[in-house]
Amino acid sequence: MLSRISDAFRAYPIDLQSIKHLDFSSLQELPDSHAWPSSHNDYPSHDPCSAELVPIIDLNDPNALDLVGHACKTWGVFQVTNHGISKELLGNIESMARSLFSLPIQQKLQAARSPDGISGYGVAPISSFFPKLMWSEGFTIVGSPLKHARLLWPQEYNKFCDVVEEYEKELKRLAAELMWLALGAFGITKEDIKWAGPRGDFRGASGALQLNSYPACPDPERAMGLAAHTDSTLLTILYQDSTSGLQVLREGVGWVTVPPVPGALVINVGDLLHILSNGSYKNVLHRAIVNRSSHRLSIAYLYGPPSSVQISPLSKLLDPNHPPLYRPITWPEYLGTKAKHFNEALSWVRLCAPLNGFVDKNDLNRVKVG
Repeated sequence: MLSRISDAFRAYPIDLQSIKHLDFSSLQELPDSHAWPSSHNDYPSHDPCSAELVPIIDLNDPNALDLVGHACKTWGVFQVTNHGISKELLGNIESMARSLFSLPIQQKLQAARSPDGISGYGVAPISSFFPKLMWSEGFTIVGSPLKHARLLWPQEYNKFCDVVEEYEKELKRLAAELMWLALGAFGITKEDIKWAGPRGDFRGASGALQLNSYPACPDPERAMGLAAHTDSTLLTILYQDSTSGLQVLREGVGWVTVPPVPGALVINVGDLLHILSNGSYKNVLHRAIVNRSSHRLSIAYLYGPPSSVQISPLSKLLDPNHPPLYRPITWPEYLGTKAKHFNEALSWVRLCAPLNGFVDKNDLNRVKVG
């Protein structure tokens, strides 16, 4: 049994040996290794000026609970304002990420992620599921950032570590608040979620930080920043800079851009919250595209339950007409399933036919490459 998040990555190591890390700043043409076929763009991209706009929710709104519940059911993604994360801290974490990705490639590779590891510098973990590489680079932090920060900045690592640790602390607090809004929309209380702890603060919850860099691309129409996927989390909190690139798949519409809103954070419903809601909340399929002129940066906080907790549909949501759709599974076990089956992972834990909230397998096949 996989008991920790890191166990899932050791059990299903990523083949990194054949992947060459590029110095994106030196490339004038898109290499064949990063040139995606037109089939990856089967869905149309949506005009951001029309009516299909991702919800923006003010967390100080008296109706925030209902608004969050509705957004989780209908979109699986929304943006939040008045979230309590200071502009100063958001600026600091962006500055630290920019400092990291601006380092020379050989220096970044000093902190490269090992094939059976999770933390460190490297390509997106989902890269092994696609025949083409993505026009992006990433840095994953699970636990203390100290080890890898020392490799990047042997003499000046403290500031990076301090900012990352403060950011993770604040995002964990916000994630707990968002969880209660999402669950409260169902009438779920602290008594219903034992693993939320006696104070209901989800103190034992797990989290990881993913820094993403999307350099300007010489041929953005044939490149992909981050391929279409759902998150293996309860929820993901994303900070994006002022450059657009995040898109979500809207049923019957196509790819909808999530425009950067100053000071706002993007919230994605993950696979585990989809399970917890017994399929009522959409686990949103999303991707990142690139552009010709601007570098884009995003920072994702990946939030999940304590490693030992089995996630299953909440009993309050079940009755003879609504049986459980999924079997119980821990986050490390689900990560192992995702590492083997990628976007079809939910099919391997499903007990019954999916609800409308689940991303249809045929849809996933159409956005895959080849």
